[in-house]
Amino acid sequence: MSHHLDTPQAAQNGQLFIDDLYVFPGEHSTVFVMDVNSDITGVYARPGFHPEARYEFKVHFDGAAFETLTYRVSFGEPDPDGAQALQLHVLTGDEAREDSADGELVLEGRTGRTAAADGTRLWAGRISDSFYIDLSLLAVVNGAVAKGTAVDLSGWCPQEARNSFTGTTVESIVLEVPHEHPQLHPGARTGVWCATKLATDAGGWRQINRGGHPMMWPIFWPGDTDFSNPANTRHPSEDLAAAGEEIAGQVAAVVAATGTSADPEGYGRTVARQLFPDVLPYVVGTPATYGFAVRNGRTLADNAPEAMLSLVAGTAVPAGLKPSVAEHLRTGGFPYVVPV
Repeated sequence: MSHHLDTPQAAQNGQLFIDDLYVFPGEHSTVFVMDVNSDITGVYARPGFHPEARYEFKVHFDGAAFETLTYRVSFGEPDPDGAQALQLHVLTGDEAREDSADGELVLEGRTGRTAAADGTRLWAGRISDSFYIDLSLLAVVNGAVAKGTAVDLSGWCPQEARNSFTGTTVESIVLEVPHEHPQLHPGARTGVWCATKLATDAGGWRQINRGGHPMMWPIFWPGDTDFSNPANTRHPSEDLAAAGEEIAGQVAAVVAATGTSADPEGYGRTVARQLFPDVLPYVVGTPATYGFAVRNGRTLADNAPEAMLSLVAGTAVPAGLKPSVAEHLRTGGFPYVVPV
């Protein structure tokens, strides 16, 4: 298979498929985590990170439409033991959204080892996935969203929920930036998203996949396993105009059928405005939580699926799983994940 985009199969690569994005406070720092390449998905191809790809964390400030800080991670070809060289570049200002900009080299290292300089730390490698959900519950909500019908939980027993991700692994990139950073200082209002980009034969870069809020793809675009949905390649600033009415309509149909809102259309529009642009909000230095009342960053422990499913249904959708189900798969110190 070509590593470039000259064949459709090039995009169908788990190394480019974003599974989760997390943003939370660390040790007097802000932590960004991007997980890709889960072995639970049908597009899982090979371990490691794509050597012709870029993995980027994008940061907006004070509600701005565009990012002014980008952290770009790239990897070399794997050696016989599977380890890969890695580099971290930072891009600021207008360059933060320019694929042609080189940025400043901040760190160099190898997967499976911590690279550090001036308080910034980076770790990348394969980990046990701490994400948790019973996929049979997701199927119930998926069906309702796809058909515009009520969320029927009559056959769902939360007490019998089982974590479908038990024993699965992902490739993870963990970046920690100290509070001394001139932009990521305590109190800074940010919006964060991540993207994977692949080199093209023409010498440029194509955005393959992106992520912000959790569960967007599983809920609204569950069939997009080949990166064909336009949401993959557009910028978050285009989200509301491009898909706001679609998402609002899907949510309105579900809550109307479920009977959980006296104004389904208004509720649908409210949800669309909360989810678009699809960036994860976080105030630097504050406790992170992605829940019912507050969406401020996201920790490895948060039951984000329950929060998102309930938001879409307009009523409580009990997941039946607690953070303790994956407690052994996260740690309190860098890199905060459990390597395998």
